[in-house]
Amino acid sequence: MRSMQSWLDGYSADHRNPVNQVLHWICVPPIVWTVVALLWTVPVPAAWLKPGAWAVFAMVLAFGWYWKHSHRLGGALLVFFAALALLTAWLFELLGPVRLRWTALVVFVVAWVGQFIGHHYEGHRPSFLTDLSYLLVGPAWLMEKLLRKLGFKAQS
Repeated sequence: MRSMQSWLDGYSADHRNPVNQVLHWICVPPIVWTVVALLWTVPVPAAWLKPGAWAVFAMVLAFGWYWKHSHRLGGALLVFFAALALLTAWLFELLGPVRLRWTALVVFVVAWVGQFIGHHYEGHRPSFLTDLSYLLVGPAWLMEKLLRKLGFKAQS
């Protein structure tokens, strides 16, 4: 199994340009939120599940991948996912599913445009075009940097 450090090193190699790095800080968290929000709006059988069940299922799967590779990053990203779930549940109640879905779609498109602009400056294609697992590595890469800035060792 490939180590988390190997994933992070591979991702870092494609993200050296300062403009691209800043755009990733600005765009990756909203992209993660949009995935959660869009899944939150997928209808579920009311007798069995509550709105957001698909989003929670996806977050559990992602958490499992992170936890398998790094307990510290997995734990930190679990806190991030919990915050996203609370925010999204609140927005779902405030906006309703249709407006939440449209809001998430607009944010998704704008954030991905930002990502591709960053990669234009970088001069490299986005990492996920070579391996879809890098869609999970991006948030972990940012969390690892955040944990280091806060004085925590990110790997375990």
